[in-house]
Amino acid sequence: MELFAELSSQWTIIIGLAVFFGAILLMAVFARYASLWIQCKMTRAGIGLFSLVKMSLQKINPTVIVRSKIMAVQAQLPYVISSRALEAHYLARGNVPRVIQALIAAHRANIELDWETAQAIDLAGRNVLEAVQTSVYPKVIDCPDVKKGQSTLDAVAGDGIQLRARARVTVRTNLKQLIGGATEETIIARVGQGIVSAIGSTNSYKVVLENPDMISRKVLDMGLEAQTAFAIVSIDIADIDVSENVGARLQADQAEADTRVAQAKAEQKRAEFAAREQEMVAKVQQNRAEVVLAEAEVPKAIADAFQSGQLALMDYYDLHNVQADTKMRMAIAGSGSDGRVGSNPA
Repeated sequence: MELFAELSSQWTIIIGLAVFFGAILLMAVFARYASLWIQCKMTRAGIGLFSLVKMSLQKINPTVIVRSKIMAVQAQLPYVISSRALEAHYLARGNVPRVIQALIAAHRANIELDWETAQAIDLAGRNVLEAVQTSVYPKVIDCPDVKKGQSTLDAVAGDGIQLRARARVTVRTNLKQLIGGATEETIIARVGQGIVSAIGSTNSYKVVLENPDMISRKVLDMGLEAQTAFAIVSIDIADIDVSENVGARLQADQAEADTRVAQAKAEQKRAEFAAREQEMVAKVQQNRAEVVLAEAEVPKAIADAFQSGQLALMDYYDLHNVQADTKMRMAIAGSGSDGRVGSNPA
């Protein structure tokens, strides 16, 4: 009996200690999560005390989840977002409060945005709240971007006059294309390209100055917002300045180039004619040499004619007389008073 009493006393002490420490643990847990649990109960967030403890064990900040769930419940979103979905987004390193705020802002502005799309945008690295705000309050983008070091868009009209333009593009976010859609840089580049093309298609710079909204309409009709994260609301030409006459400068440069080409061709022709002249002089000298050689053959031919009997002595003297007579006539013709060939002396 004494042994039984002693064992009973030990078990009583053990149970008492267990109850004591259990009570302390419960009190500590209640003290840690009491305020959050009370908030959940009062706001009908639907998160129990055990769920709060479980979040801590999973290294999830229960305060973030509770406040996000309370915001969603109080905003009366048309769909229910479970605590498990919030926990999963938190573990995926998403910004849970920002996603809930974006959903609330979209709901208030009657913008179609569900939880799956919002968390996908957030996990993709985009600021979903800023995207919703831009959808409600459009954003104005300067074109070109002054931060990139370019202050104007330079374009040349059909008459060769260069214009320098600056535009302001009003855009709002296209939530359906936010994931994978092009950013502001693409919008700026496309609008700049459209403005340059529209100015270049006009016949005169005066048309652009008189009706700058024509450029805006042409650019809007190009569908520049395709595959981008934005929808273009309007394109406004902020300023247009007249620059230099590029067409005249290009024509002057072309004329100078043509002049140089013509001078080069003329110099080439002159060199060709000079070379041709030297060739003719050389041929004249060659022909004279051939004549001298031919004249050197005449005495030999006369001697051969004497030896063969084909030429008589009287024929030879007649030939000399003809030659002497010819030389005399040439001398008389060259000694005229007027110096002209064939004139008679006085």
